[in-house]
Amino acid sequence: EVNNFECGGDQLTCPQVTSLPAPMFSRNDVSIWSILKKCIGMELSKIAMPVIFNEPLSFLQRLTEYMEHTYLIHQANATTDSVERMKCVAAFAVSAVASQWERTGKPFNPLLGETYELIRDDLGFRWVSEQVSHHPPVSAFHAEGLNEDFVFHGSIYPKLKFWGKSIEAEPKGLITLELPKYNEAYTWTNPTCCVHNIIVGQLWIEQYGSVEVINHKTGERCSMMFKPCGLFGKELHIVEGYILDKSKKKLCAIYGKWTECLYTVDPATFEAHKKTDKKNLDEKKGNKQSSVDEEPEEMPPPDAETAQVIPGSELIWKITPRPDNSAKFYAFSTFAMHLNEQEKSMEGVIPPTDSRLRPDIRAMENGDIDLASAEKKRLEEKQRMARKNRTKSTDEWKTRWFQQGPNPHNKAQDWLYSKGYWDRNYTHLPEIY
Repeated sequence: EVNNFECGGDQLTCPQVTSLPAPMFSRNDVSIWSILKKCIGMELSKIAMPVIFNEPLSFLQRLTEYMEHTYLIHQANATTDSVERMKCVAAFAVSAVASQWERTGKPFNPLLGETYELIRDDLGFRWVSEQVSHHPPVSAFHAEGLNEDFVFHGSIYPKLKFWGKSIEAEPKGLITLELPKYNEAYTWTNPTCCVHNIIVGQLWIEQYGSVEVINHKTGERCSMMFKPCGLFGKELHIVEGYILDKSKKKLCAIYGKWTECLYTVDPATFEAHKKTDKKNLDEKKGNKQSSVDEEPEEMPPPDAETAQVIPGSELIWKITPRPDNSAKFYAFSTFAMHLNEQEKSMEGVIPPTDSRLRPDIRAMENGDIDLASAEKKRLEEKQRMARKNRTKSTDEWKTRWFQQGPNPHNKAQDWLYSKGYWDRNYTHLPEIY
């Protein structure tokens, strides 16, 4: 079952937030088509979008939502069986994208040098991230357990493409989780996220593609498929796959929905269930002709049914329900609502580059769309000028808290934390706001 953590005593990290200062704006009277029709098949990172399509968080803050289900990492640490650990880590990898469900607002693009930190005593971690590159946009992050029981790090380069009716975000970049107690490292990459019906109709989101979590010490891996919706929404939100040993023998099946839960069951039971399911589906199909020319995109799929539980399954993860007022506040979870909160105790402690201090995001959160729009333009212009000035001088941009280098576990290009952030010495930081 999902653990409900007690709140720590530290007010800096204690989530008391139950709503945002102002509800979201209606996007009905703004045409996204007028902006996007020029961009079919193009990379979207260079296109300036009106602020109305944003949500009041920076992409650095949005990334922090990976940590909402940190208890799965603590659970992995508590078991001595490597397969049981893999179940928890695979569930953590799936839970990391769960917050994207119904989140159709676009996070603000971080400015070069922007940072974000989060300390959560109640969940047992601290997190720091930095925007290390602007073109292409790369966000690097590093989280560690407060008891030094895990390290979680990575860098994400979201490649956005516009395909006429949908926007596809391919989150390039590697994610690593290290469990020092077992001297283990796990790596994986995230699935592709797609927002449908961006021109007309109801927006809806799906994730698809394969995700492979590898335990570099034991050679065990969890191979999962995030299934595309399919013609009649049959496969919507479904994730399934297997945990395999190093000789590729199936040790257990894993299945569920990335929006709500994940189960494991033994492979034979899983395959028998799939067979029966397919047989039933084929019989149904035989009884009625399907109209093949119907496009799945035109209609949002029906509300997803709850994942079907196969007898003998074990639940490994269940999503924390969103608050009742979530729809009014950008479909945020309680965790997300807390991310831009600026406590009194943070003043003079967090660096001047922290996302909480960004005036455009703050204005949007407070419900002032005109100020948010003006500030967003001003910050983008300021960033352009700074870039121009650097090309005229010999000054090179230096990242502050991360440096580029090979990932120690699979040698892929990565951004690694260069330490020092928590010493709270922020004298040589750029003035980006």
